[in-house]
Amino acid sequence: MSYDDVEILGMIGTADASEIRPASGPVIDPEYTARFARAHEEGGFDRVLIGYGSGWAEGTQVAAFAAAHTERLGLLVAHRPGVVHPTLAARTFTTLDQFSHGRVALNIVTGSTNAEQRREGDYVPHDERYARTDEYLQILRSAWDTTGPRDFEGSYYRFEGATPQVFPYQDRHLELFFGGSSPAAYVVGAKHADTYMLWGEPLAETSGQIDTIAEQAGAAGRAQRPRVSVSFRPVLGRTDAEAWERAHGILDTINGAVGQQFKDRHSRLHPEGKAPENAGSQRLLAVADKGELHDRCLWTPTTKAVGGGGNSTALVGSPETVAAAILDYVEIGVDTVLIRGYDPLQDAIDYGRDLLPLVRQELAHRAATRRTPAASVAG
Repeated sequence: MSYDDVEILGMIGTADASEIRPASGPVIDPEYTARFARAHEEGGFDRVLIGYGSGWAEGTQVAAFAAAHTERLGLLVAHRPGVVHPTLAARTFTTLDQFSHGRVALNIVTGSTNAEQRREGDYVPHDERYARTDEYLQILRSAWDTTGPRDFEGSYYRFEGATPQVFPYQDRHLELFFGGSSPAAYVVGAKHADTYMLWGEPLAETSGQIDTIAEQAGAAGRAQRPRVSVSFRPVLGRTDAEAWERAHGILDTINGAVGQQFKDRHSRLHPEGKAPENAGSQRLLAVADKGELHDRCLWTPTTKAVGGGGNSTALVGSPETVAAAILDYVEIGVDTVLIRGYDPLQDAIDYGRDLLPLVRQELAHRAATRRTPAASVAG
């Protein structure tokens, strides 16, 4: 693990909406989307995630728009294998990477609920979806990293004479991020991912997942495990007390009429009143059942309030407290941290102003401290 390589990610959407902000107006608000992307760039984020849902705005189009309104911000596009053929996906993302001058990465999300998958015509069972993703990612990697015509015949895909002509910008390595917490997900993600994405569990549980990913990567013949990303919902205040007051206000809103509007709108992805089908949400709810507060400031009632749907655990405290909590995860091997707020645009601005500088300052300090003894010995 290198302190110099830690990345901070955000997340953007196309309208001003969240668990505490009921959507109003169009599904796609171009002005808001541009402001949201620029807020992350100006705040010093490395990349932003663009999420995926069967009825949402199409992610590569959102990424292209965000690229046109920013200069350096990385674009992590969530992508669901099985919806389009991998040969088309391969050139879709390399085309976007060329036009954005090398800012694109993919977040591979193999599936959600069975009902959500079927909305896009996908009736493949859970574990078999991961077997299909294995083939899918083999095809993407080959199309991006090798030249000349190729054939492929697998269990899910077959083609002859495919000849890629559009490659990643300046022949760079186009990165694959990967999400999933089931046994089948660990096998495929540890084999292919550059970065493995996890939701925000306590330090002990996160460390256990990192060990599992490392074991599966070794079984796949990889010399090193993928980088690891963990996602949180920081709730900041000028003081810890102020942050906790705000956190309880957010929870009350989620549990009230405003939050119900959000849950009704997103019940297609995470049906309310039903146990979640995906392992990541099951793990979050299991953590919440153990207690409301974990480690330094990881808070779980927001997870219960939304039924485990999405990354929903909060880090609550002053910027100093939350920065210290983020560094706790870095110390156990986390390389990338994704943070997004309940007041999406304003929280992104606040993170960039108050939180990210503290995290980066401490990372730089720890990197310099680590290098100093070696330099002294060499002298």
